[in-house]
Amino acid sequence: MEETELQQDLAPEQDLAPAEADDGVEEAAAAEHPLTETLVAPVLVPRWVQLVLLPLALLGLFELGHAMGTLLVVVIGAGVIALILNPLAKQIQRLVHRGFAIGLAYLVILLVFAVIGLLLSAPVSDQLSHFSRNLPHFVNRVNRDVVDIQKFLNSHGLRVHIAQQGHSALQTIEHQVLKSSGSILSFSRDVLGQLVTISVDLILTFVLSVYMLAYAREIGDLVRRWMPAGDGSPDDDYPTLIQHAVSSYVRGQLLFSLIMGGSCAILMELLGLLGIFHAGSDYAVFFGLFYGLMELIPYIGPIIGPIPPIAVALATQPIAALWLVIAFVLMQQLEGHIVAPQVFRISLRINPILVILALLIGYQLYGIPGALLALPVATMIRATTLYLRKHLVFEQWTNGAPRL
Repeated sequence: MEETELQQDLAPEQDLAPAEADDGVEEAAAAEHPLTETLVAPVLVPRWVQLVLLPLALLGLFELGHAMGTLLVVVIGAGVIALILNPLAKQIQRLVHRGFAIGLAYLVILLVFAVIGLLLSAPVSDQLSHFSRNLPHFVNRVNRDVVDIQKFLNSHGLRVHIAQQGHSALQTIEHQVLKSSGSILSFSRDVLGQLVTISVDLILTFVLSVYMLAYAREIGDLVRRWMPAGDGSPDDDYPTLIQHAVSSYVRGQLLFSLIMGGSCAILMELLGLLGIFHAGSDYAVFFGLFYGLMELIPYIGPIIGPIPPIAVALATQPIAALWLVIAFVLMQQLEGHIVAPQVFRISLRINPILVILALLIGYQLYGIPGALLALPVATMIRATTLYLRKHLVFEQWTNGAPRL
């Protein structure tokens, strides 16, 4: 039903010819261009267009992207959000006006996250409360360890003062922090400025995505006028193909995050039951939730995900921290060589090498937001390339028939 409504929204408004005429067109097109597998004849790209207009168009797109800077991330992000929410908005539109349907679509997504948060809040809250009750024990343990290290350094004639006489380890750290208060203040101002910039960008992304959803039909018609015509079916309609590509990416990313977060929680529980990491059983849900959320952040998420359990292990069972590092390294090897290739191979249908390159390029250009948008953009580029290969032929520069 969702696909039917989406097709009605995105499909071009045109009357289909009788079945007999369609059969004739299909046979004629197949006879003339047997490799295109389409009901419409491909568009021939003349040599002068290949030589002049295409290079100029690519150069213009590059300069436009460079001039837009971070605004390009806002536009792409808004487009991805609109593509994700459009099927849901179409379902709700069956009951209410399009404008109300868009608002309800955003509300439904917020409610879904709220329900997930409520379901997880109880176990996570219990685990955090347990951690806060044990915090004095952790602090005392850290103090004893720091004092022991200081004694070891003193006994070996190493003049490194970690814990000064008459001060606890935390007091020593506090003293060092106060000495660096000027640098901390400057750093805080920079962080605050970055947060303000990010907040403004997020608001712009949200507002722009709402307008894109409101004018989805007009945007779809505009795209169809610029792209080569399809055969009128959903399987050969460019906006619909882009919609399906982004939806496949979202499903794959959520499945991947769920698998990795669940694996982390199970690992923590097993390590706790085996006595290797006692806190693993107490905080398994929290660690798994955090690790799964970090997996939504490509490139650096797997590095941030293991930090909470390793930090707790360093404060409670230092030797367990080593086992955790080994366990997470092995899990990330399985993630990179088995889980990720299989999940994204099915959802994105992109070579794993291209996936890695897309993440690296996105992160290099725009940091974490660029890495977050790299894979959806890659799926849209792939869908666009396949569509153009199906509907374009380039005039050859030598004698002979046009090359498909």
